[in-house]
Amino acid sequence: MPSRSTSRRSLLATALAVPTAAVGVPLLAASPAAAAPTGVQIVVDWTAITLAAGVSAGADTPAQARVVSIAGTEFLQLRGVVTCNFSNDAQLGTLPATIRPPKMTRGVCPRNNHLGVNATRIEADTAGRVMVYGPQTSDPVTWIQLDNFSSVQR
Repeated sequence: MPSRSTSRRSLLATALAVPTAAVGVPLLAASPAAAAPTGVQIVVDWTAITLAAGVSAGADTPAQARVVSIAGTEFLQLRGVVTCNFSNDAQLGTLPATIRPPKMTRGVCPRNNHLGVNATRIEADTAGRVMVYGPQTSDPVTWIQLDNFSSVQR
């Protein structure tokens, strides 16, 4: 077993010196494992969220969702600003059928600052429901900026 003072360089040199017979193929000739895709790939482009009754979005800031893959990991992303009047947990809207997360996913989004609270929890479930958690009668949510929402879904 190498001592704690063994350098990474000496461990690498030792690994490369292992006889070919011990590993079956020359280490330098072995094919590399398949690499995960790099960069950002759009899986599903921006698509409108169907808003629940009493929730609206401005023409210049529509509520939308998309799915991107970053190095092989899929993220659900939301954007837009909605106005609402939530005084308890409520449904903000429904994701399109093309963007249904395989598991419940959650994030935190900015909201109107009231009593020092300026963020609310947003969850998207496998049925496509986009829910808002945290509003109270004494602390209503009147607008939510969705641009912050980016959550691992796969």
